[in-house]
Amino acid sequence: MSSSEKWPGRLALMVAHCAGMVDLVALPVWVGALMGHYRFDPQHAGGLATLFLAGAVAASLFFSARFNRYPVRLMVSGAFALASLLFLTLSTVSDYATMAVLHLGAGLAAGCGLSFTHGTIGRSARPHFLFAMVGIALGVFAVVFLGTTPKLVDQLGGEALFVTFGGVMAVAALSSLMAFPRPEANASVDGERAQQTPLSWSVKFCVVGVTLMSLVQAMTFSFVERMGSDRGFSVEAITGVFIALGLFNLVPPALAAALEKRLAAGWVLVLGPIVQACIALLITLSVQFVPFAAGAILFTAVMIFTHTFAFGTLARLDPTGRATAATPAMLMVGSAIGPLLGGTLVKFFGYTSLGIAAALLGLIAVGLFRQVRAQPVPA
Repeated sequence: MSSSEKWPGRLALMVAHCAGMVDLVALPVWVGALMGHYRFDPQHAGGLATLFLAGAVAASLFFSARFNRYPVRLMVSGAFALASLLFLTLSTVSDYATMAVLHLGAGLAAGCGLSFTHGTIGRSARPHFLFAMVGIALGVFAVVFLGTTPKLVDQLGGEALFVTFGGVMAVAALSSLMAFPRPEANASVDGERAQQTPLSWSVKFCVVGVTLMSLVQAMTFSFVERMGSDRGFSVEAITGVFIALGLFNLVPPALAAALEKRLAAGWVLVLGPIVQACIALLITLSVQFVPFAAGAILFTAVMIFTHTFAFGTLARLDPTGRATAATPAMLMVGSAIGPLLGGTLVKFFGYTSLGIAAALLGLIAVGLFRQVRAQPVPA
């Protein structure tokens, strides 16, 4: 049994995935804290989150192309240790310029750790299943994080958010140092020649499609907390939505694992952006709590379910692990643009503009996913 199939290795991958993907869970609390406690406007608050995500994108683009050249355990544990230090430093400062530099540095570190994590999962014996498992772990993490952190930030201030981030990164660094697995040996990967082989168009179309979905996710989800607050919903009600969201997010990765052989990945990829855009419109157009809450609870689940099938597809199309190692880039380039783009749209056109933009981007993603072949084409 390979190390990625043993529970210590799986747990290390789960923790690293949760730490590296903290933005997916924390963006609404993150942006909300920057606006509510540090008094930044939507554009500046979104810009700080964008700097973190831009750093993660840059690190992922750099290291994914070099995934097989570095010792993964050392890279992952060192990267998350550095991210922990930078987040703890963030809790001690409040001026925008310093916070911007620290956000960028933390993103570079976290993106490096996450890139090696996803590349290792992509080179495992069952990448779709293992990615679903780390997705379930992220759902559990979301329940704990969203159930506790908003109250801590409300009571202790924005500093509590960055101390929490620092603690999460420290746990990831320690667990990775102790038990992070090696990438699976793959007979179809022919050393340097395979590493230098250009990625197929199917891989590229899939990567851009996932990026557009992540853009819609970040652009809309970053302002869920502010939308609810500005529409008069109480802190307790919004926190309840986040807790329910975290609980519900346990479902899509488990469902994706169970349906791996029953659903055609191509159809999942095409339908995912359509459903995501519909829910984004529901959230941004709803002034009543029930439809707003229902949309918010369902929104992230669509991305998790669709991306699990996209990850499995990329692992089949590129056995070198480069495409899956670039997962943080494809997710976070959209997430990096999302808060800033969303903040700009909200500032000038209001929350409704987020739903309209989500629908337009979803149509483009559908067109790209329709060009993706679910299996590699023989040479």
